[in-house]
Amino acid sequence: MSLAIAIAGWAYLRLTPNPVIAARFVQQFNVPIETTGLEPDESARFAERQAVVAVEVPRDGSTIRPDMIRAVLDVAGRGSGVYNVPVQVIAPKLEIKSLAPASVTLSIERIEERSLPVSLHYVGGVHRNIVVQDVSVLPGYATLRAPTSDLARVAGVEVDVPMAASSSRFDAMVRPFATDEHGVEIPSVAVSPNLVRVAARFVTVKPH
Repeated sequence: MSLAIAIAGWAYLRLTPNPVIAARFVQQFNVPIETTGLEPDESARFAERQAVVAVEVPRDGSTIRPDMIRAVLDVAGRGSGVYNVPVQVIAPKLEIKSLAPASVTLSIERIEERSLPVSLHYVGGVHRNIVVQDVSVLPGYATLRAPTSDLARVAGVEVDVPMAASSSRFDAMVRPFATDEHGVEIPSVAVSPNLVRVAARFVTVKPH
């Protein structure tokens, strides 16, 4: 009788799922979602940037590092458009228990270039009787590179130049940036060169 009870107890503990025990052997990781298969002149955009991956911890007690797990969106050969792409988990020798999200909606755009003249944006307020007598920008044009939708928003390329309070010269390397129609910078647009030389001469004029 005692032997039968012992065997029955062992079988119950061995075969019955135990959520407390199971939880000890499952570990969750937040993994950045990355793309693969994009052409050099393509860009992919998607809202979900992290995947939650649950993996079973190896029974030998090996430590699982986050860099052992990758969440990948394979977009090879798709071209421009909007797609719902399954998330593929790459984790050799690990058993995946769950994944969220299972798929991601993304848009693929071509990356294009434009060339625009560099204009000056004077900052620091207006000072009476101070005018800009001459100014030069070298190079005078900048090349913009960005996805099609971002490039379509560009209205110009500007550099910020501090307005002098007295007669003086300004000569410095300044960062140009792309702006929209309201003069707001568009950070996603890459501008080349990243610095231009601005030389300006401010002079005092007599009031009439």
